[in-house]
Amino acid sequence: MPLFFVNFYEELIIVGTKLYLIRIFKSLKRWIVKSFASFFKWIILGIITGAAVGLCSGAFHASLEYAAVLRNKYQYIILLLPVLGVAIVFIYKLLGLIHDKGTNMVILAVRDGENMTWKNTMGIFTGSVLTHLGGGSAGREGAALQIGGSIGSQIGLWLRLDKQDHRLITMCGMSAGFSALFGTPAAAAFFSMEVISVGIMHYSAVVPCIISAIVGFKISSYAGVAPARMDIKVSEVDIVFYLKIALLAVMCAFLSILFCFVLKNSGRLYKKAFKNPYLRIALGGILVIALTFICQTREYNGAGMEFVRKAFETRSHIWEFALKLLFTAVTLGAGFKGGEILPAFFVGSAFGSAVSGILGIDCSMGAAIGLACLFCGITNCPVASVLLCAELFGIKYLPVFMLACGISYMLSGYGGLYSEQKIMYSKLEPKFIDRK
Repeated sequence: MPLFFVNFYEELIIVGTKLYLIRIFKSLKRWIVKSFASFFKWIILGIITGAAVGLCSGAFHASLEYAAVLRNKYQYIILLLPVLGVAIVFIYKLLGLIHDKGTNMVILAVRDGENMTWKNTMGIFTGSVLTHLGGGSAGREGAALQIGGSIGSQIGLWLRLDKQDHRLITMCGMSAGFSALFGTPAAAAFFSMEVISVGIMHYSAVVPCIISAIVGFKISSYAGVAPARMDIKVSEVDIVFYLKIALLAVMCAFLSILFCFVLKNSGRLYKKAFKNPYLRIALGGILVIALTFICQTREYNGAGMEFVRKAFETRSHIWEFALKLLFTAVTLGAGFKGGEILPAFFVGSAFGSAVSGILGIDCSMGAAIGLACLFCGITNCPVASVLLCAELFGIKYLPVFMLACGISYMLSGYGGLYSEQKIMYSKLEPKFIDRK
């Protein structure tokens, strides 16, 4: 081959290599700039959202605690529950939240880009405090999801974020709210990524949600919100023990179906019987008062976290989970505000603690399995449920909780606590279904 062609060929290779390297460098530069710009942006937004939600959650927790103190000090304040219910309906009407969808609104804000504002924050904050003050059976974590999601959404509106970023910052608020009120940042972060579309994890939100959850948790802890932790006693873990746990998980899966059915249909029955929301919530308050005096106990009023702790120490009676479910359905179905998750913890731990005697396991393990499996069954969030167990009970028995949550998720059907939640993949086979 002539020398000219050899030199030309070599120069051509050198020029081609340089051009290729320049293209690689430019692509790498664009990727680095874009990735780190997004990374630092979401670190800042995650901190801002977590701090705002953490402060609000600290105030929310303090308000609920003060409401509980007043309720216990002045026993007959429960007689004001119908009046407080009417006040809740009036406040929501004043804020323009007549057709409020509760936690479903947060799911819609993430999935469909619906906007939530400070009005949603004020509504659920005030409504939950008044419900707890009067002795209604409601939780706080579901309310925290709404508070956090609405704060995140409002921050997104103020910063004029685009549609996709607005969804992410709403998820950040959800994570921070759940983490701040219950002290479980890992479960909170993954819950907000998992609950929107079951079967599809929104991993694009993993860094923002984790940062928001940690910041919200830390700030609320400084405000006096103590994380919930329970001890579990187990004598021996063998194949028989795993079989007992599996049987309890199966029962809890069916209990989760019953829980969702009762809560959804209680609201439908109220609305069918009483069209006027003021009359509906007032009659609901009267029913709660009547049930309280019939049962001659205040254990089923309020959130019931004290009972959850007791279920881990002494065996519960079999009827206690049913009574809490009844109180919660009567309260929330009538239109009172609050969360459903802590009542679910009450129902699940009471059921597991009671059944543990029949199965021959310690009541603390029965209560833990009941709590975790019912939470998993009603939310359709197995990953968040396992992480919740790790943070509440420690990692020593993590394989036990993995088995229990997996069974509960698989057998709990396609219902759920949140009607706007979508289940993207079948629970029984690797099949795309995309159904509510």
